Amino acid sequence: MDRSAQLTARPAPYEIAYDPPTPTTSPHPGAVRVLEENWTGRSTVPSRSLYPHQWSWDSAFIAIGLRHVAPLRAQTELETLLSAQWADGRVPHIVFNPSVPLDAYFPSPDFWRSATAGRAAGAPRTVQTSGIVQPPVHALAAWLVHRADPGLSRARSFLSRVYPRLAAWHRYLLHRRDLGGGGLVSVVHPWEQGMDNSPCWDAPLARIAPAPARSFRRADLDHGAPEDRPTDLDYGRYVRLAADYRDRGYRDEPGGERGAAPGGGPRPGNGEFAVEDPAFNALLIASEHALARIAEELGASGTARRARAERLTAALAERLWDPRAGMFLCRDLRGGGLIPERGVSGLVPLILPGLPRELAAALVGTLRGPHFGLGGRTRLVPSYDLLGEAFDPHRYWRGPAWFNTGWLLERGLRTHGETAAADALCEAVLDLACATGFAEYVDPYTGEPCGAAGFSWTAALALDLYHRRPAPHERQELDKSPQRDVPPTDSAPFDRSDRGGDRG
Repeated sequence: MDRSAQLTARPAPYEIAYDPPTPTTSPHPGAVRVLEENWTGRSTVPSRSLYPHQWSWDSAFIAIGLRHVAPLRAQTELETLLSAQWADGRVPHIVFNPSVPLDAYFPSPDFWRSATAGRAAGAPRTVQTSGIVQPPVHALAAWLVHRADPGLSRARSFLSRVYPRLAAWHRYLLHRRDLGGGGLVSVVHPWEQGMDNSPCWDAPLARIAPAPARSFRRADLDHGAPEDRPTDLDYGRYVRLAADYRDRGYRDEPGGERGAAPGGGPRPGNGEFAVEDPAFNALLIASEHALARIAEELGASGTARRARAERLTAALAERLWDPRAGMFLCRDLRGGGLIPERGVSGLVPLILPGLPRELAAALVGTLRGPHFGLGGRTRLVPSYDLLGEAFDPHRYWRGPAWFNTGWLLERGLRTHGETAAADALCEAVLDLACATGFAEYVDPYTGEPCGAAGFSWTAALALDLYHRRPAPHERQELDKSPQRDVPPTDSAPFDRSDRGGDRG
């Protein structure tokens, strides 16, 4: 039965969320085993089969979990990624393992041609990478890794070595990727945002002529069901966008919001795809808070970075908030205006401690409401609007629930005083991660595992939540606290239940 028939035949509406049996054993041994099996000696692959190289934001999430059991490995994970940074400051979304055959993954190094096509942008000569980026979670990860074992971090000068690279990474984004001129960072490819196949990209992608099917071979279909992966048409558009960016030498040229300049000529800028995404920018803001903490640890001032985080938060609210939707939306710089699709990306800014109270309250309401159903029809947050026409509970980022967005929203709920909801989401992540063998993602209704098994960031983030979750008596005390409704004013909520932290 094809996917259309499955969707037609599926009972609707779903009345209750999936409720797997509560694991009787700790998730710790299983999560550690996944991370051990996926370790290559210097970094961790997301999955041995489907993703056999190092991915950028995966490594940040992996380090956040590894810090509890192997802080040296967590530091090494980030150091390995940052060693492949380009001279212009970008951190590539893939660092390729030269021992992996070229046909094991597409696009492979011979597609990206980083050392030649990226020469003008300062691509490294000794390691092969992609030329696009992924969300900047890295400074937040570095700060949390430091907090896990400050003694080891200081002995190895971990923060003093990664700080200049992280600062250059943020400069690249803020200076080269403000393509709309409004202060926010833009992505030039759906793969950069991380939620590759989201319906939020459908309208911008519709303008892109796909690469011919015969010009590439999809290795992903060797490991995943076609009905769960992007369509051939979408994949052809991804390939076309990446090839065009490569053929421009990976240049970033800010060019304003619309495709035509005054007088009717083409407006300069990055191709036909340029989108301001709320999650990407929220993670940059969170990492600016973390860089402020790192600067202070190194004896410098974090004031300028906190001020920048406040300005970015204001720009995020001004440019991407939609009061009718009750959430943030993506802005299509080439098509003009907000994209009227509700993706989980628009909820991720809940992690920001400086988010205005009324916006945070609206996000919580949307998270619990009919479009995402958290705590009612779903236990984990779907990646796309349950009521949207493009919703599909199994197809990549078009409905399934992912564990990294669950982790982010658990932190967001806790940051804004929603302790009971955060506790419930924490338990749901742990239950489903264990019950599915640390699956890549799950059906938000049934909890059925999808994608790769033994997925590294699922294991790592389950490990993090397991080590950080309050004991039952601590949860009761938090619920009784008169301050629980007051949002914190600094980056401490990203770190609040760490064991062994030293500052703040």
